[in-house]
Amino acid sequence: MRIAIVKLSALGDIIHAMIALQFIKQHAPDIQIDWIVEERFAGILQHNHDITQILTVNLKALKSNKRAIFQELKKLRHYAKNNYDLVIDAQGLIKSAVTARLLGKKVAGFNADSIREKAAAWFYDVKVSCAYHANTIDRNALVLSKPLGFSITHKEILSKKPFLYVNNANPQLDTFFPKNRNTIIFAIGSTWESRNYPIEKFVTISQNLSANCLTLWGNEEEKAKAEWMSKQCANIKVLPKLDLNDLKAVVAKADLVIGNDTGPTHIAWGLNKPSITIFGPTPVSRVYQTDINKVIKSHSIVNPYKLNKQDYSIRDIDEHDIIELAKCLLTNTQHTKKQKLT
Repeated sequence: MRIAIVKLSALGDIIHAMIALQFIKQHAPDIQIDWIVEERFAGILQHNHDITQILTVNLKALKSNKRAIFQELKKLRHYAKNNYDLVIDAQGLIKSAVTARLLGKKVAGFNADSIREKAAAWFYDVKVSCAYHANTIDRNALVLSKPLGFSITHKEILSKKPFLYVNNANPQLDTFFPKNRNTIIFAIGSTWESRNYPIEKFVTISQNLSANCLTLWGNEEEKAKAEWMSKQCANIKVLPKLDLNDLKAVVAKADLVIGNDTGPTHIAWGLNKPSITIFGPTPVSRVYQTDINKVIKSHSIVNPYKLNKQDYSIRDIDEHDIIELAKCLLTNTQHTKKQKLT
């Protein structure tokens, strides 16, 4: 059997869907799985042995160049020659539903009551029901397993194997990780300013933890913020610009990731690394809370159907709550390391 999974973006959403791969292969070891993704996010999928092919599109380019649609259609027609037995749209958007329909004759996805863009469900032959406000990871697991005739349990997800892989990371990154000292990754950016925890509070966290703190950045504005942070506290260093392979590598080396509801904190979950995800205007149902993956949420009430980009309540979260939680996680990490050595 050969299937295609359509999950185009964004980084965290793709990671949340990737959880299903290992369980699909357990259910049907001989199945071939292709993944259709926006090309800028393809790196997060690379080197995963459960994926047969990573097939890229560049639908984002259509916003600035409408003529590019002919090139993208040509790609999809070529991909459709793989003769998929089933195409699963795990995104639930009109653009992903159309993409899925162009790839195969039998398409599965969420029903109209389970997605925000209800018209997307018109394109599906097999429709899966799951409340839109339900946990994002559970939703992805359900839509990617039920059309294949099995289910993925909460317990199985909690006991998952890490599923993000690195190949030939930049060896110079090793110099950022001193031996015999905890290293914390700060993920300070996100798609909206209201999702960003104040950088002044990240500085306070670093000052109170006395760890080696490395700050990620994705654009020049975030780089400037990271450099300001490093000037305020000697514990903070600014990482170089990273591609997705190197981003996975640094998270894999870290003892703890602290950051906003954004890709790097979700990478930590995918790698079974300790994390603290800080939430303001987005729902905590986007993540799984585990013994090592924790969340801290502001006081605001979030409507998952209509997120409020003007909700800046994340700024009100007491940094000392994060500090105490980080200390507990780091203590547990060191205890686990000592147990492995003995």
